[in-house]
Amino acid sequence: MIHMAKLLSDKEQKKAFKKIAEENPGKYYPITVLKQKGFIRKHCINCKKYFWTAVHTKETCGEPECNDGFTVVNNNPKKNHLSFIQVWKKIVEILEPRGYVPIKRYPVVARWNPTTEFTIASIAAFQPYVVSGEVPPPAKKLLIPQFCLRFGDIENVGITGSHCTGFVMIGQHQFVSPEEWDQDQAFRDIYDFLVDGVGLANTEFVIHEDAWAGAGCFGPCMEFFSRGVELFNQVYTLFQQTPEGPIGLNLKVLDMGLGMERVAWFSQGTPNIYEAIFPLVLQRIRERTKVELDYTLYNRFSQFSAFLNIDEVEDMNEAWARVGRELNIDPITLKEKIVPMTAVYSIAEHSRSLLFAITDGKLPSNVGGGYNLRVIFRRAISFIDQFNWDIDMGEVCEWHAEELFEIFPEISESLNEVKAILEIEKQKYYATKKEAEKIVKKLVKKEDITEEKLIELYDSNGINPELIKAAAAKLGKKIKIPDDFYGKVIARHEKIVQVHATNKKIDIDLTNIPDTKKLYFTDYSKTENSAKVLKIQKITHEIEDEEAEGEQMLKITAWAIVLDSSIAYPTSGGQLHDNGWINTIKFIDVIKLGGITIHILDQEPDFKEGDTVTLKIDRDRRKLLTQHHTATHIVNAAARKILGNHINQAGAKKTLEKAHLDITHYDSLTDEQVNQIEQVANELVSREIQSNIRFMERSEAESKYGMSLYQGGAVPGVSLRVVEIPDIDIEACGGTHVNNTREIGQIKIIKSQKIQDGIVRLTYTAGNATKALFEKNEKIKKKLSQILEVSPDELVARSQELLEKWRMLRKAMSTGDYSEYMTTLTIKEKDPDQSLHVLSRFFEISTDMLIGKIQKLKEEWETMRKEIQQIAIVVGEKNVEYLVENAKEVHNVKFIAAIYPNMDNKVLSNLGKALLKKVNSGLIFLIGSSPKGVNFIVMRGEKIKEYNLSKISKQFLQKVNGKGGGKPDSAQGFIQNYKEEPEKLFEIFQKLVFSSIELNK
Repeated sequence: MIHMAKLLSDKEQKKAFKKIAEENPGKYYPITVLKQKGFIRKHCINCKKYFWTAVHTKETCGEPECNDGFTVVNNNPKKNHLSFIQVWKKIVEILEPRGYVPIKRYPVVARWNPTTEFTIASIAAFQPYVVSGEVPPPAKKLLIPQFCLRFGDIENVGITGSHCTGFVMIGQHQFVSPEEWDQDQAFRDIYDFLVDGVGLANTEFVIHEDAWAGAGCFGPCMEFFSRGVELFNQVYTLFQQTPEGPIGLNLKVLDMGLGMERVAWFSQGTPNIYEAIFPLVLQRIRERTKVELDYTLYNRFSQFSAFLNIDEVEDMNEAWARVGRELNIDPITLKEKIVPMTAVYSIAEHSRSLLFAITDGKLPSNVGGGYNLRVIFRRAISFIDQFNWDIDMGEVCEWHAEELFEIFPEISESLNEVKAILEIEKQKYYATKKEAEKIVKKLVKKEDITEEKLIELYDSNGINPELIKAAAAKLGKKIKIPDDFYGKVIARHEKIVQVHATNKKIDIDLTNIPDTKKLYFTDYSKTENSAKVLKIQKITHEIEDEEAEGEQMLKITAWAIVLDSSIAYPTSGGQLHDNGWINTIKFIDVIKLGGITIHILDQEPDFKEGDTVTLKIDRDRRKLLTQHHTATHIVNAAARKILGNHINQAGAKKTLEKAHLDITHYDSLTDEQVNQIEQVANELVSREIQSNIRFMERSEAESKYGMSLYQGGAVPGVSLRVVEIPDIDIEACGGTHVNNTREIGQIKIIKSQKIQDGIVRLTYTAGNATKALFEKNEKIKKKLSQILEVSPDELVARSQELLEKWRMLRKAMSTGDYSEYMTTLTIKEKDPDQSLHVLSRFFEISTDMLIGKIQKLKEEWETMRKEIQQIAIVVGEKNVEYLVENAKEVHNVKFIAAIYPNMDNKVLSNLGKALLKKVNSGLIFLIGSSPKGVNFIVMRGEKIKEYNLSKISKQFLQKVNGKGGGKPDSAQGFIQNYKEEPEKLFEIFQKLVFSSIELNK
């Protein structure tokens, strides 16, 4: 057997095995069949790859770089003309009689697969559990038309003529034992499809020797090329790396991924891939845009369009120049003719990817894979804007659904939702664009825009780089947009954040400890069991510090206990753990490590390993958590019924007080929608439906219920625990659940909020928690009624009146201009439904904070109501006239000084302004006071500009050790902890002013 010295990376493994296979091709490649078909082995004179060809004089391998680009159009060699859908029909026609079972595609959103967000290849539909041999496949030999998404080549779409973000990979797969494995026959099967199905003579294609490696497995593969186009790749996954060296796999896997688009393109001989795969859609877009395809130019251009692959060129302008030279066309003229068609192709292609992704449950957003969808949507719509076309992306999706109905009827079922989602996305785009124009105008004037800044502006503000370039051009500035701009943008969003991770880790030796028998799966109401102690270990454990502010953890000494069986539920799936007792000692936490349940005690146990103990859990805690968990399934189903089939669970958490469910939705929910979801949820509860909870083989469960099983994310293992509420919800779930929906009790949705783009959080209570909530709310209403002096059902209007008059008085406090209306509360109106919720929304705080908020408002309002009368006297006409009449005249200046305890500088400033209206030659010095010190304000009239109050106040503050400042015509300050009589400040200020007139002119 092959031997390698160490475990290698996938890249290293591929390289190492390829060298071994090249040296012994008869052992790893189907050369017997190849020779029977007239092929001989060659070594490419350009790239040095080994390949097989029936043309014995051929010296190059057929890659685009070794083939002078694509030559699909010129003298296309195929005999059979296959439409896109006919490619699938033809391979089924040829291979189904040979034992291959055609199956339906899997969703493009890979909820079952913990290793990827999107289905990126046909084999990914069967990863990781089928490929690993843990789970039986749908059939040992099968065919699947798998729609896939990849976002690494966005800039190439529409340009090279061969790139797509979404594509159908027809999978020819086998999952068989070594005894059943027949590599030669697997090769014959796909060879016959190419020759008999597509009608391609064996002299028209070459086959490369290559190798593949991934996830620790590897094997040989054969790549089929014709005229520069890779048609498909057949991988034979036969070996696995181990520390002891490579070994043969017990499950041999055939992984042939055939690009359905490429075969259709090759079969039809169209200028590019897009013309072959969605001709109906292109026809309708052209009718709208009036863009006509120049077939003569495009037939010539298609041969060299591969040279514009962004991944393989350093200078895109030079690449266009090269293609222009090949076509004898000026590159600028060439781009002017090609770019409008690039736009048409990109709109069609991106719409198709969005249609499948949204149908299968992914929404455009600014997070994770949803960001990729937003990028292609905005790239497409920017083309629509650029050319001012009357095209609606939702309508294009409708055309795709029509064209693909025969093979993918399911994408027509959610068209209304897809169109609604894309309409919202369009509104977001234009709202962002409008705001962007303001940002760009300021930014371009202020600074140079670097590549990093371009990416940041798109990433953070959704500002299209072309918009920035255009704005800069108007100011005579040049901005270069990187050729791989969208690739660089997406690179910033390749992290997937896991929300509500509930797995905890502890340092414990579990050597030779078997998995715990879990007794909570069957009936949540069972709360006690006897068990044998398998392990006791003293550990350091982290618990939440209840005395600290926020979520801070506290390290304690604890004891980890492992039993052979346990009724206790460990923290997992967003559900908190049970609490309870082992004998008489309380456990404070329950943790799951693999298949082992660990109970955490905060005191040393009085039992030892090998003893039999009794475990009891807190019955009330278990019931609350169980009610909340099943309520999560009910609320999810109700949301889907009200909002649409795009609703999926994006996260959940269940505690004693409440639970929350994060759902995929494109907009914030209205109160009406929330009420409808709550109403439907409680209606489902009232049906008293019996739950069906059972374990099923993964393949059986997926076949029966589909991939919507995985609402809580990927679930490991061969066997799934399926929780079914008949006709309502079916999920793979390991949590505790009620036996009948009536046990959930009343569900109350207490909050709805958009927590991130494309995710809405519903917070709710169920059962006993709802009862506790209602009791608490009644207490809050009673307390508020006492504060507001109205009955408990008249809170809303009175609270709104209080806030309005509090604002009026606060404004009046500086002017003294108030009315009796502001100082009385009179409104009494019956509350609307959910009055506390209305108040919570009105004040933008939680219900728990309402008492404190309204109590504070009421106290401040009452204080202002008392003080406003005094302020009105101070700034009133009578007081102004009194001060003017009693002003002291010094050097032809009317000096007015007065003290007003507890008056701030806003009030004093208004008084000063009123005084200066009466005396243009006045110098005003007003003092207020508080327990912390003395505040003052000085002002002068227009006729005495020789007095510079900015300088005078600075000198004054130095003398009295105060702080402040101002302008030549006014100043203010504060003297902290002033102990002497305030009147003394008048003397100091007067002497300073009138003895320094000449100095301060």
